[in-house]
Amino acid sequence: MCNPEEAALLRLEEVFSATLARVNSYVLQPLLPAAPEPSDPWGRECLRLLQQLHKSSQQLWEVTEESLHSLQERLRHPDSTSLESLLLLRGADRVLQAHIEYIESYTSCMVVQAFQKAAKRRSEYWRGQRKALRQLLSGVSSEGLVGASPGQALHQPLTHHVQQYVLLLLSLGDTIGEHHPTQELVVNAVTLFGNLQSFMKQALDQAAATQALWHTLRGRLRDVLCTPAHRLLQDSQDVPVTVAPLRAERVLLFDDALVLLQGHNVHTFDLKLVWVDPGQDGCTFHLLTPEEEFSFCAKDSQGQAVWQWKVTQAVRQVLRGKKDFPVLGAGLEPSQPPACRCAEYTFRAEGRLCQATYEGEWCRARPHGKGTLKWPDGRNHVGNFCQGLEHGFGIRLLPQASEDRFDCYKCHWREGSMCGYGICEYSTDEVYKGYFQEGLRHGFGVLESGPQAPQPFRYTGHWERGQRSGYGIEEDGDRGERYIGMWQAGQRHGPGVVVTQAGVCYQGTFQADKTVGPGILLSEDDSLYEGTFTRDLTLMGKGKVTFPNGFTLEGSFGSGAGRGLHTQGVLDTAALPPDPSSTCKRQLGVGAFPVESRWQGVYRPFQDFVCAGCPRDLQEALLGFDVQSSRELRRSQDYLCCERTHPEDSVGSMEDILEELLQHREPKALQLYLRKALSNSLHPLGKLLRTLMLTFQATYAGVGANKHLQELAQEEVKQHARELWAAYRGLLRVALQRKGQALEEDEDTETRGLQVHGLVLPLMLPSFYSELFTLYLLLHEREDSFYSQGIASLSLFPDTQLLEFLDVQKHLWPLKDLTLTSNQRYSLVRDKCFLSATECLQKIMTTVDPREKLEVLERTYGEIEGTVSRVLGREYKLPMDDLLPLLIYVVSRARIQHLGAEIHLIRDMMDPNHTGGLYDFLLTALESCHEHIQKEDMRLHRLPGHWHSRKLW
Repeated sequence: MCNPEEAALLRLEEVFSATLARVNSYVLQPLLPAAPEPSDPWGRECLRLLQQLHKSSQQLWEVTEESLHSLQERLRHPDSTSLESLLLLRGADRVLQAHIEYIESYTSCMVVQAFQKAAKRRSEYWRGQRKALRQLLSGVSSEGLVGASPGQALHQPLTHHVQQYVLLLLSLGDTIGEHHPTQELVVNAVTLFGNLQSFMKQALDQAAATQALWHTLRGRLRDVLCTPAHRLLQDSQDVPVTVAPLRAERVLLFDDALVLLQGHNVHTFDLKLVWVDPGQDGCTFHLLTPEEEFSFCAKDSQGQAVWQWKVTQAVRQVLRGKKDFPVLGAGLEPSQPPACRCAEYTFRAEGRLCQATYEGEWCRARPHGKGTLKWPDGRNHVGNFCQGLEHGFGIRLLPQASEDRFDCYKCHWREGSMCGYGICEYSTDEVYKGYFQEGLRHGFGVLESGPQAPQPFRYTGHWERGQRSGYGIEEDGDRGERYIGMWQAGQRHGPGVVVTQAGVCYQGTFQADKTVGPGILLSEDDSLYEGTFTRDLTLMGKGKVTFPNGFTLEGSFGSGAGRGLHTQGVLDTAALPPDPSSTCKRQLGVGAFPVESRWQGVYRPFQDFVCAGCPRDLQEALLGFDVQSSRELRRSQDYLCCERTHPEDSVGSMEDILEELLQHREPKALQLYLRKALSNSLHPLGKLLRTLMLTFQATYAGVGANKHLQELAQEEVKQHARELWAAYRGLLRVALQRKGQALEEDEDTETRGLQVHGLVLPLMLPSFYSELFTLYLLLHEREDSFYSQGIASLSLFPDTQLLEFLDVQKHLWPLKDLTLTSNQRYSLVRDKCFLSATECLQKIMTTVDPREKLEVLERTYGEIEGTVSRVLGREYKLPMDDLLPLLIYVVSRARIQHLGAEIHLIRDMMDPNHTGGLYDFLLTALESCHEHIQKEDMRLHRLPGHWHSRKLW
């Protein structure tokens, strides 16, 4: 059965639906002007608001009709239709929203006096509709302003209707009892429509206060402030307050803005960007805005409380994005607005941000977090901010005079300026990758010209306050030369080495980009000049030339137009020819550039990162970041971005890296860990290694592949190994400190050397091997040429004849290993004796690790000794007199190319702890073999006729 309250609700909805239809016909439709539309902006705005009100009225009528239909179905079929099927209960939120939208549309029209303005156009019509209005507005007089009655006709029926909702729903709840299954829905509907009453009353009061405010303002101020969205919340004429330092004459708090009036000036502050700070004396509080800070002082604590509370709630409401329901300050959200928020603001005050628009995250009136800055001149900055300044990773785009050309800075910033690692792509197509400090290049960096530059160059080295300073490498593509040395104030200054494409090398002193004082010049044919030069390395002044054959020319040198090089001096042809090996192996740069200080700009950021405790926020700034494309400039500000890979994407967080490091401290585990870390370009150790590889290639690849730089390169590789081990130790120290532990005492020199040469150097050497081994090849090219000729001559010997030629005792010949065919003799067999040792020795070329090369040599020795022991039928330890000829045989049959370069690289890079041990002995034996084979070709030509190579066949 149905309750009496349901029938009453049915009648209420029928009456309200009919009332809405009559209001639409008698009030709303006449308020809407016929075509044409108003020509003035205010007229068009009022028309838009009335049309919106008409739309809201239509939606409210449709919801009322739907509610009426659900009541009719309930009364018609009470047994099959439950009480909860009523729209007022199951769809109370929807009904509520239709009422709220209508009242908001109504109050917007009310604020700008749209009803009065529209009614004036048809005053005669409204005088004729007084009787109809009286029926709609029971108890309301039709006298007074012409537009008053239409306005009231649009809201009073709604107010009465909601009031009746609440009364009938309360009665319905009492009738069905608290245990009824629909009781919860009824209570919810009563609460919602009760709150709607409060909301409507507050909305009407605010609209009336706002409407009344316009009459108190002068015309210009009214035109500026009068908008449909404004709702006056507080006026300093009602609750006095003074503002410092602005000394505003009047303060108006709207629901979306704070307005300070000072004479004819209007200062408007968006509440999204207003922060409230409570005062200390009970009568004062402070407001923070992006460019100004104000103190609000009331006459008493009550006035201060009113203003502070209303400003706070207004800020919170505007940040929430919708009005508090049912009244200001109500709701489930925190009563205090968040300190951090997102908003857009255009700066007006003079300074670096003047006219710039910032959109992004804020905290306490300052850009803080991620955001975008845009200037009217086309400058853009996208990135992180801290307390109003660029801080963290950011991208700055600077437009240039030429059309659609930009300088793009992808950098880390600190307190408003570039600081840390960055990549800068210039409109000239030049690219800089390196470190900054206070907005200038500072520390290690690489500057490279564009591929189509008329004078291509590349500088790899140190910078100081925007200029090249310290140790650096410059490659001049136009001149075909490379400078390796010291810089100051952007010029070559101090000791330096110049290497040209033609193989000429110069070492001397530079001052203000010019050579000063004496220097030395090495030509490709190993001629040596000691004296003074011009800038392009032409011999000029006093000097001495030492030719490869030992002749010397000492005197004065010069050059002139069309005369070429001319000299006046003494030619000495009596000197003995110098040792060719010492002539070609002159080394440059050694001692001029201490290896410990050469690349401090690369090591120092890592050291700073470790000393700071490896903080995550400094990881990219100090260690750099990976980008997919460093040269590609964005052609539009709308697509400003940097595709960079974060370290955590592949190696985990810094905490994970340090934790894994602690778990791999045992020798074998540590070796695996370091191998993995050094091979990963996103691991801190891998990043450091990549940068060191870059400097090594910039110095010794291409033009820098010169034999006179070999010692400079090999000591650099060793230093890099020491620094990488120190870097690992630094990470380990931080990992232990985070666990409350301390690293054991500093290593002694012997232990450190063991780890560097036995652990780190073998792991990192492959990264430098190509350039380094090329230098060894060039340096030992002459001796390896003789060695190759000796190998070619010895390869003509059959096995037995070669063993006899090398004076190997016949009882050591492994003839048992030779398998002959029916028509074959021992004297014709080739490449069969000591085959296992030969194949073993050939593996020395398959590894770059000096220790592994020595292990190959040790196994080769074992194979030779094992073969001899098998031949003799007993264990036999080879003395040096027997070992050397056998080893020469094996080396000649292994035919290892560039053996001299291999031997010298092993000798230079081997662990010093092996000196005097077995490895040292075996390497010395291999060196002796190499020297013997170099001499064999000359020796063969002095043999009796029956040893002549033509007769060996």
